[in-house]
Amino acid sequence: MYYGSIKNLDIANGPGIRVSLFVSGCRNRCKGCFQPETWDFLFGQPFTEDSEREILEGLAPEYVQGLTVLGGEPFEPENQEPVLRLLEKVKASYPAKNIWIFSGYRFDDELMKEGAHPHTEFTERLLRLADVLVDGRFIEEKRNLALVFRGSENQRLIDLKKTFAEGRVVLWDEKLTRE
Repeated sequence: MYYGSIKNLDIANGPGIRVSLFVSGCRNRCKGCFQPETWDFLFGQPFTEDSEREILEGLAPEYVQGLTVLGGEPFEPENQEPVLRLLEKVKASYPAKNIWIFSGYRFDDELMKEGAHPHTEFTERLLRLADVLVDGRFIEEKRNLALVFRGSENQRLIDLKKTFAEGRVVLWDEKLTRE
């Protein structure tokens, strides 16, 4: 897997101060994408043990609330296994930190549907390690700058823990960021 950047002290891609990993590779190619350079699977640099160490060290301070993985597309089949390995290490090292993942693929009819692209043997394990999934392709015609942590009105903030517990999609409560 390649990645475009690792951002420490990110405040734009989830609540609080975060570490964000921008993976490379995306087949969605949304019109108006804010990072089209990340569509290329070889953009940036290879994700190595040093990259992983940088992320884990960035998460160490108590004031860092969690990790966000976005892209590109973390759920492209080529990216899922290395992202899963990273999330397993993050949860083992920092069980109290939260994990957000952004995906252009929809939770119920693409990610969780066997046989659909990009569902793989790693998809559900990856989702179960995360706390929130921002799902859905960016649609330029539905762009709304007033939205919290997403760019277009079709995108959802899914509380994955509650979704798996209840067996139905449960949206994340944005009000939690204001408390």
